[in-house]
Amino acid sequence: MDSSAPAERVGTWRELFSPGHRSAVIVLAGGVGLFATNTYVTTSLMPSAIDDIGGVELYAWTMTVFVVAAVVSSMLVARSLALLGSRTSYVGGFAVFAGGTAIAAIAPTMPVMLVGRGIQGLAAGLLAGLGFAVVRLVLPRSLWQRAVALMSAMWGVGNLSGPLIGGVFAQVGLWRGAFVMLAGIAVLLGWLSARVLPPRAGAAEAVEPIPWTALALLAVAALAISVASIETDPIMVAVMMGGAVVAAGAFVLRERTAQVRVLPSLVYHGSSPLRWIYLSILLLTLAVTIETFIPLFGQELGGMSPLMAGFYGAAISWGWTVSAVISSNVASARGKRIVRVLGPLFISAGFLSLGLLQTDSAPWPVILGWVVSLFVAGCGIGMAMAHWLTAGLQVASGPGTGEAAQVSAGMNTTQLIATAFGSALAGLLVAVGGPSLLGSARVLSFSYVLVGVLAVGAALREFAVVRAMARGSGGAAGITPDRTNG
Repeated sequence: MDSSAPAERVGTWRELFSPGHRSAVIVLAGGVGLFATNTYVTTSLMPSAIDDIGGVELYAWTMTVFVVAAVVSSMLVARSLALLGSRTSYVGGFAVFAGGTAIAAIAPTMPVMLVGRGIQGLAAGLLAGLGFAVVRLVLPRSLWQRAVALMSAMWGVGNLSGPLIGGVFAQVGLWRGAFVMLAGIAVLLGWLSARVLPPRAGAAEAVEPIPWTALALLAVAALAISVASIETDPIMVAVMMGGAVVAAGAFVLRERTAQVRVLPSLVYHGSSPLRWIYLSILLLTLAVTIETFIPLFGQELGGMSPLMAGFYGAAISWGWTVSAVISSNVASARGKRIVRVLGPLFISAGFLSLGLLQTDSAPWPVILGWVVSLFVAGCGIGMAMAHWLTAGLQVASGPGTGEAAQVSAGMNTTQLIATAFGSALAGLLVAVGGPSLLGSARVLSFSYVLVGVLAVGAALREFAVVRAMARGSGGAAGITPDRTNG
């Protein structure tokens, strides 16, 4: 595409939070923020819950059940919008989340806790996906980039607020109170949804049958990856990862030939850049999963207290949040392309620096270098993610695109799958680098440098596809090249 093309107007933050849009924006961002905050709240308070209700052998399943349920429900976003509309979908999602959270709050045993977590996951996956599908229905195009940047930044907000909320309630011996608070927030957001969202927005698209076979295959793959991330037996890890690969491969084969799909047909057929957009989103999300082990490294290698290690682990999210907001000002086509390549380069540079600085009993200047390295990597994720998500929305809105809701919801599904796979990958890399924790830290950091490299390759491939479309018909796969690439 011609780099001299005029910049598409990007609305201001003042416009986004104007009286006409403010309430809807709170709902969209609130759904993603509730998902993110709940994830980190649960992680921080589960040790206290285990001390109270037992079930330590099921500890890891609190995340496994939640993630798998979220992956499944994220695939139903398009159908929920088509059948129920945006208002009912959101109200129902917040109501179900509040119910699952209430069950977790009163759980007398770990099996009951898992039931609550599963219900939470079903609602959370739907709510996070609805945000990216509904934004194009309730806001003008000029505000999409700001809204997507805000929703992307909510993951950073959740990483900051989640450990703080969970830690405070756990510290005073009232871990159940954290779940009660989250349930209350969900009720308030559901009430706001009922007041401000249109009743049938998104209901114009036809309701298709649910592709249960493909859905089951992807759920099995996600479950196998999640189980692999908690297994300590190398043989079982290999078996689970192998099973995940087989299930994922079967899912792709099924999707390519099926009439009714989980993901849009644009991903598998034609010259659409959507597959490269999805791959870029997957890789950027994968980069975030390194933070699973960052607090552990901070405590063991840097001598940090648990509280300080928690804040250290949030350095990626700080960078993500700051850069997502700042990069939302980029409006020109050329500028957006630069940001989508520069972001992955920041990721690789940050993780390379982190690996080089890893050492035992690190002095404070080295620890400061760790924080800066993670912040740089987080900046790379945030600046690129917001623009890739916007690119996906623009594909969804292109002329002749009959799968708009599926395209939008597929971005959330991709992020959830990357989170599940990334957690397993990080655990495997830590095991490979052991038994020394220093070796694990170095292997994990250096290996994640490759994530940024692959993301650069995906970005360049997407640019090439768009240029080829511009030289050809300019409307292949039902999209407009100028819109796709800025």
